[in-house]
Amino acid sequence: MLSKDFTLINYSKIEKKMRIDMKARTKKFTIDCSNLCSKLPHSREFNAYVNQLIRSSSSVGANYRASQRAKSTADFINKLKIVEEEADESNFFLEIILEINKNQELHSEIEALLKEGNEILAIIVTSIKTSRNNQNSK
Repeated sequence: MLSKDFTLINYSKIEKKMRIDMKARTKKFTIDCSNLCSKLPHSREFNAYVNQLIRSSSSVGANYRASQRAKSTADFINKLKIVEEEADESNFFLEIILEINKNQELHSEIEALLKEGNEILAIIVTSIKTSRNNQNSK
């Protein structure tokens, strides 16, 4: 009996650490996108993409944070679906910026943000699938 309780406690600690890590990771993604945007040219074309990237990337962090306060599994899944959409949108604008950006010095930074955005997206999609499976098995 004691070992079973110990396992549950350890699992709970791991789960909590993962939530904290994702909370920090999505916040860092938001900040890193904002920092990138401050380095891009101020032109009509770039401004449209920069504004969209700032909105969508900040929504990733804000909605992930909101998902951690969900009232139910269905609410949690709905909030994660918003994170999924916003992460995908952020990746789209990062791809556009990568293609139209002439400053080669920013390419590695943009590619790193695309990689992080794709990783966040994959984690969120997996979390949604897991939550749906858990919800359906109840």
